[in-house]
Amino acid sequence: MGDVEDVLARLRRYPDVEALNLYAVDAADRLILDVAADSIAAAGSGKIAVIGDSYGALTLGAIAGHDLRDVRVHQDLLTGELALANNARTLGLADRYAAYPLTEQLLTGARVVLLRLPRVLAGLAEVADAIARYADPEVTVIAGGRDKYLTKSMNDVLAQSFSEVQASRGRQKSRTLLVSGPKPVGEPRFPVRDRLDDFDIDVVAHGAAFSGPRLDIGTRFLLQHLKWMKPDARDAIDLGCGTGILAVALAKARPAIRVVGTDQSAAAVASARATAAANNVADRVTVVRDDAMSSAADNSADLVLCNPPFHVGAAVHTGSAIKMFAETGRVLRPGGELWTVYNSHLNYRGVVERMVGQTDVVGRNRKFTVTRSVRGLHDVQQR
Repeated sequence: MGDVEDVLARLRRYPDVEALNLYAVDAADRLILDVAADSIAAAGSGKIAVIGDSYGALTLGAIAGHDLRDVRVHQDLLTGELALANNARTLGLADRYAAYPLTEQLLTGARVVLLRLPRVLAGLAEVADAIARYADPEVTVIAGGRDKYLTKSMNDVLAQSFSEVQASRGRQKSRTLLVSGPKPVGEPRFPVRDRLDDFDIDVVAHGAAFSGPRLDIGTRFLLQHLKWMKPDARDAIDLGCGTGILAVALAKARPAIRVVGTDQSAAAVASARATAAANNVADRVTVVRDDAMSSAADNSADLVLCNPPFHVGAAVHTGSAIKMFAETGRVLRPGGELWTVYNSHLNYRGVVERMVGQTDVVGRNRKFTVTRSVRGLHDVQQR
């Protein structure tokens, strides 16, 4: 298994945030690979699926350790998908795996599934349902994570779809669960649907989408300012759109506006598209899977709305929010506005002002601050 350590040692997180305290591989990845080794060897090429791989450690570790081909992979986050692709190219293993959505193609005939346990229980429920529904009836799932993120509720969620859920040995503050015996499946439980009566919006949510079908309190506070956001805006972007509530609210309030929702989560993108369709605004709301709207053209938007993330994995890390603000400065037209809501203690105002333009606090409650940033001609010339 020396090859495996060589592979793991060369992995990078790029294009995700890189910092000294952020790693591309951890003890849980190594434990999953070790616990799964016999099952992978018995199953062989074409029978292995990997779900939730952070940056490629599980996929490339399994390929290197067992000389596998035709590994099928699903990662919710685009940064993880791109990092795996970069790492695979560097290691000469790009032809050994393929990426899939969380669908039948990912799992049909799979005898072994390697799973990083997601922290969102609804996300785990949707994954467990898909494995039980589509994988080989003899499938073994080796699911793992860091102890500090594992909860008894995860066992209960897995037990809804499988008859056997056994905690395996722990090591270096990580643990695995061995899961087998798919239960008979009924109608799929996802996506779920809910109605926000206050805003006359139907929300559709896949399991891994942030906040599910509910309206998180930061987005609710930002929505209260909708009518003051650049009134003459024609092109708007909902940056980190989640289930698409902001994009849909804006499209419903302004019949002439076109909105692009962007998110790096596959579950969020699927949810936002379904939410736009459910509210009859899919003709004006386009949703793309993108990392901090890097595919948007320079000077292409009049208005950007953003409820940025402020956690990167375990670390409270503003790197991903800063990347979002930098892209906003590039994408806004002169006179364009960024409206953002954030936890007040993060004090993003100075960062946003530096990267976008003149920034004013327009709302503050006990927990959140809403700011409006205006991109000026001066800001354009500086770039």
